[in-house]
Amino acid sequence: MEGPTATPSTPTGDYAIGLEELASMTRDHNISALQHYGGVKGLSELLKTNLDKGINGDETELLKRRTSFGSNTYPRKKGRSFLRFLWEAWQDLTLIILIVAAVVSLALGIKTKGPKEGWYDGASIAVAVFLVIIVTAVSDYRQSLQFQNLNREKQNIQLEVKRGGRSVKISIFDIVVGDVVPIKIGDQVPADGILIVGHSLSIDESSMTGESKFVTKDQKAPFLMSGCKVADGVGTMLVTGVGINTEWGLLMASISEDTGEETPLQVRLNGVATFIGIVGLSVAVFVLAVLLVRYFTGHTKNSNGNAQFVRGKTSISDAVDEVIKIFTIAVTIVVVAVPEGLPLAVTLTLAYSMRKMMKDKALVRRLSACETMGSATTICSDKTGTLTRNEMTIVEAYAGRKKIKFPSDSSQFHPLLSSLLIEGIAQNTTGNVFISKDGRTEVSGSPTEKAILSWAIMLGMEFDVVRSESVVLHVFPFNSEKKRGGVAVKRNESEVHIHWKGAAEIVLASCKEYLDSNGCLQSIEEDKDFFNAAIDNMAASSLRCIAIAYRSYELDKVPTDEECLAKWVLPEDGLVLLAIVGIKDPCRSGVKDAIKVCTDAGIKVRMVTGDNLQTAKAIALECGILASSEEATEPNIIEGRKFHASSEREREELAKKIVVMGRSSPNDKLLLVQALRKGGEVVAVTGDGTNDAPALHEADIGLSMGIQGTEVAKESSDIIILDDNFASVVKVVRWGRSVYANIQKFIQFQLTVNVAALAINVVAAVSSGDVPLNAVQLLWVNLIMDTLGALALATELPTDQLMHRSPVGRREPLITNVMWRNLLIQALYQVSVLLVLNFLGTSILHLDNVENPTQVKNTMIFNAFVLCQIFNEFNARKPDEINVFSGVTTNHLFLGIVGMTLVLQIIIIEFLGKFTSTVKLNGKQWLITIGIGIVSWPLAIVGKLIPVPRTSFAKYFRLPIQRWRNGHNA
Repeated sequence: MEGPTATPSTPTGDYAIGLEELASMTRDHNISALQHYGGVKGLSELLKTNLDKGINGDETELLKRRTSFGSNTYPRKKGRSFLRFLWEAWQDLTLIILIVAAVVSLALGIKTKGPKEGWYDGASIAVAVFLVIIVTAVSDYRQSLQFQNLNREKQNIQLEVKRGGRSVKISIFDIVVGDVVPIKIGDQVPADGILIVGHSLSIDESSMTGESKFVTKDQKAPFLMSGCKVADGVGTMLVTGVGINTEWGLLMASISEDTGEETPLQVRLNGVATFIGIVGLSVAVFVLAVLLVRYFTGHTKNSNGNAQFVRGKTSISDAVDEVIKIFTIAVTIVVVAVPEGLPLAVTLTLAYSMRKMMKDKALVRRLSACETMGSATTICSDKTGTLTRNEMTIVEAYAGRKKIKFPSDSSQFHPLLSSLLIEGIAQNTTGNVFISKDGRTEVSGSPTEKAILSWAIMLGMEFDVVRSESVVLHVFPFNSEKKRGGVAVKRNESEVHIHWKGAAEIVLASCKEYLDSNGCLQSIEEDKDFFNAAIDNMAASSLRCIAIAYRSYELDKVPTDEECLAKWVLPEDGLVLLAIVGIKDPCRSGVKDAIKVCTDAGIKVRMVTGDNLQTAKAIALECGILASSEEATEPNIIEGRKFHASSEREREELAKKIVVMGRSSPNDKLLLVQALRKGGEVVAVTGDGTNDAPALHEADIGLSMGIQGTEVAKESSDIIILDDNFASVVKVVRWGRSVYANIQKFIQFQLTVNVAALAINVVAAVSSGDVPLNAVQLLWVNLIMDTLGALALATELPTDQLMHRSPVGRREPLITNVMWRNLLIQALYQVSVLLVLNFLGTSILHLDNVENPTQVKNTMIFNAFVLCQIFNEFNARKPDEINVFSGVTTNHLFLGIVGMTLVLQIIIIEFLGKFTSTVKLNGKQWLITIGIGIVSWPLAIVGKLIPVPRTSFAKYFRLPIQRWRNGHNA
């Protein structure tokens, strides 16, 4: 490609290069254009950026850069509008039929009764249908907004940039052109840019190019694309394009966020709802047939006791009117039978739980994880940062066969040893040290890097000075497999030092000599047992052991060609041990209690760590994963390589017993997860590194760390733990169980209403040709149970009781025997009492002398039925507990919905009688209906004393449901 020949334009007058020139150069990977501007150094001058210190980063400068080059955001496609949800809500076939029935009923009502009174029935059905549509649309729209907000939170990545010489943590949205950004393995490239310096840097560009192979980045190929992942190595980039001016920004702006993910539980419930709907439709067709036959055979009587249809006498208009009324009754039975609230309840409880989980420091990336977490039987947890505080300090050191209890005292180290340690620590690090204007020292980097750098500062390290005294030739970034990282530095014209740092016993195995307290080289062969014992002693005190070593190297053996140098493998043998340090990382407060909660809940916690087995054992004993030292024997505690070396069958057996796995590689962690899943466990895994991604993806629930986790780990996970704390993992389990429990509560509540309403109307229709609950009343009940009931029961907070149960099995039926018992007792009570009212209510209540006795009786049946549902909501809160009111005062939404339902019911009876075919009730009648509702509560308590069989009732329903599903899928 040819470079530009024209002088760059200055769009704002602040910078000597324009937006278009920058964007086209980066987009086209135009290396000649970059060279024309003087390479990355020349470009940084045009952008007024210091490559070592970054931009100043004050608000005025940031505003100028955003004005000139844009912000690192992109316009998002708007989600579905409220009108779209309204449109979707009324697409329901039964509601469309009801709307048609309402229009016909309105026309015939006006025709038969006149405009003054004839519009009541049709308008009432229309208003009731409209209310159902509005409430459904509002509910769905609110959840859509909720999911959009959570999606935005997922994309708000926090990363470090260099500003004013110091490392500053900012949001990815706050990056500007000219920023200097350090990148390392596992990071997402936050914007388009050019590589300043890199070591072993490989980029996964598959998200942009579709090519799955990793691309090496160096001075010959320095262009970095936003949205790609760092597969290996470390580097620093200069940002040249942000937001909509990048390919990633254009791509993301064109993608509409899909919030319509269906979870396994929603899929299951959709199947159940459809099956119940088919049963309801069959019942409605049966009722329609019976009512039509009764009407046309003259068995249906009017209020005077005369036949409503007499062949040859009844007009066609009257017959059509009555047939439409019968048809409306049948359609309404379908409406009340179809449990539309089941999928809605899942959506509500998931959205509510996700919002609350954010407050508990857990960001849900995949909805299905909320449900699955409730079934988790084992948690494979990291140690560092999850079980421990990740606040590391060096508290002990060994140097030259000498134990140093106060390692910050530089006088205890020989000057030669001290200088080599300081050189190795300063150059072999991904951290940074910044001295502020007021003299304060700020250390940045990973917790381990910060601990080692802080120790070196106490030994007298001047970070910038030490780094300027030698030139970095090549870097081997820390590798999770090899558990070490190295750097080659050129000290003077001919001297090269290669510094290594990593897991103590691994680095020690590569050492041939060590520096003694006099600064003299000694053979390590005779003293290896001493150093190994030192490592074991520190590890037994729960210290993390890091060894620091170096070796000299001949300059003429170092590759001079840039390409060969990039592929050069640093020598790992013949090292000189400088020091072994013990890093203290204490257990987090509350972890021991959280692990006990997991144990009580039937969840086995396993620790999988890259640390020394002795360190892992000490921490496991401290936080309660291992109950006693007697348990700390094979195979309960094992090294990763030993597990890896076992056969597949042996691994399955070992996996069941493993409690602690030390010195584990990412592949060992993956094999453990696979073995546990094969054994029938539901596995949750925590991880923070790029190499943890396969295990996170393989697990039933992957939990990545929000602070120390890499972007690759987060992308592979289902839930991000924002505070890296194991106690937050336990909270996620509670919420997962709560989701499942709330769905079960709602199923019990809704099916009780369905069964009772169907039974009452079917028996009444078949026996008398009329139904006590008309279309408008059933639509109101449908509104209570489908939407308001779902909202009330789906927002129940998790209780401690949930963590005293065993995990829910994968194949456990949704409707348990306890639920069947509660459901049948309640439904039987409601049907019995209301049918007695229907057939004997006039005489029992002495309604013969009142005006419109049938209407009074039907109003009482309707009122009693609704009040039964209100009290049944309390019963459904605690399906297996006697005290159904415990904790009810803490759920203000539940109380508000119950109160609102009661108020609306009073308004319907007392003020909207014309529209709901009801009449006002006197005090005595209100008391009777309230009494019928209240009785359902003690009845539920008595019912809970009835034992239930262990064999699941669900098996009797599985076969017909499975047959229907197979036919439906075919």
